[in-house]
Amino acid sequence: MAPNQPYRRVPSQSPPKPVSLQVNSGLRPSSGSQNLMQSRSLRHFLAVVEKRNITAAADSLNISQPALTRSIRQLEKTIGVDLFERLPTGVVLTRHGEVLAQRAKLMDLEYKHALAEIKALEQGLTGTLQIGAGPVWITDILPAAVAQFSAQFPRVKIRLISGTIDTLVPALMAGDLDIVCSTLAFPSQPEIVMEPLINIRHSVIARASHPLANRGMATAQDLATYPWLVLANDNVGTSRISSYFVANGIEPPTIAVETTSIGIIKILEKGDFLAHIPERMLSDANKFGLLSIPHEGTFWESEAGMTYRRTNRPVRAAESFKTMLRQSLAGNPPKTPENPRRKR
Repeated sequence: MAPNQPYRRVPSQSPPKPVSLQVNSGLRPSSGSQNLMQSRSLRHFLAVVEKRNITAAADSLNISQPALTRSIRQLEKTIGVDLFERLPTGVVLTRHGEVLAQRAKLMDLEYKHALAEIKALEQGLTGTLQIGAGPVWITDILPAAVAQFSAQFPRVKIRLISGTIDTLVPALMAGDLDIVCSTLAFPSQPEIVMEPLINIRHSVIARASHPLANRGMATAQDLATYPWLVLANDNVGTSRISSYFVANGIEPPTIAVETTSIGIIKILEKGDFLAHIPERMLSDANKFGLLSIPHEGTFWESEAGMTYRRTNRPVRAAESFKTMLRQSLAGNPPKTPENPRRKR
């Protein structure tokens, strides 16, 4: 909410009313107007969630600020709880609002999927497939499957987003992603399916002129002597560094820089740092003059694969991509059909 706009918070009732898909107005829902109003209110609610400001959200919806404020108040009155708290710079979600936001995003995503499927029946498969993936997936594993999928379904756009478990899994749970490709080293959730596909083993790397390069097997103590680089927001990967050294009875080394995968490569070139990457990325690292540092023990090895939400209404695009990725990793990629756009 804009700081100069008054906002009357609706007092919460105790206990709060359960969320309903229909407005309890006492009228018969003969025309479906209640459902339409609820859909519009949730769309308004999600716009405020995204913009965190009533005025900005109203502009994005092409409605007036008072109209949007009334819509939010009506939604709060219908549910029986406050959804936002006012701040000098806008609004933030309450705990009740966070719950509704998560479910409303999923509802919105399922609605978009439904529209895409309906349109696909009339005009052929269309829409956007949103995939989140770690660096090794984007550079080494997914390209073949993405190319095959794009050739078979040219009307479906793939949005490929790089990230780590700490950013991608919450995005999947919130409905912002359809599939996540990453390590499976995180707690299972009843709402999602974790499908193992491969094992990924990590190696320690450094520049060719590093003191540990080409000197034989490095000990854990040797590795602890130098500063380390890690991916930003990769708590799992960073914790694996600590686990390796603790298992060897050594104090974990200093984490010098948190950055992107490209940042790690560029900084390794300039100083005596260490980092760990999946072995599948070593050939790419070698192109930048980086070498694997042989060391005692296993640094990190884990299952990796796809994670996606459980659903009784699978989306054709997502299911087709999953099949292609499974076949690609099994060494039996599907044949790439002729691109229908090239036919005359």
